[in-house]
Amino acid sequence: MNPRSKIGLAMLTCVASGALGSEALHGQTTPPAYLIGQIDVSDPDGYAKQYLPKAREIIKAHGGRLIAAAGSAATGAKVVAVDGEAPKRVIIYMYPSMEALLAWRNDPAYVQVRHVGEQFAKYHTFAVEGAPGHSP
Repeated sequence: MNPRSKIGLAMLTCVASGALGSEALHGQTTPPAYLIGQIDVSDPDGYAKQYLPKAREIIKAHGGRLIAAAGSAATGAKVVAVDGEAPKRVIIYMYPSMEALLAWRNDPAYVQVRHVGEQFAKYHTFAVEGAPGHSP
């Protein structure tokens, strides 16, 4: 094999190794995080007009995506009790990672909007990471 062929083969091997290594790294992605909220909305009109539009804009800016929303101030979907009493409103948002979810929650713009929302509702929210190996 001549020197040029050896160099070409070495370069091709490096490119292939880099591609495979990159693929392995991408396979180790962080799991998505889900925000689940049970919300007791006392003023659906104020909640829908003064809180939701601003909150959704900030959520979207942090990579949040609405998965489900039902109950008071929602699109008409019902919250169905399976065990116990159903909350008035339930939301589920998916974020690319727990870090993105926490960045949204601690964003000063959202903290300010949340104070507005608290005039119209009481919140019980929590976050969970998606199951490893299961991407949305």
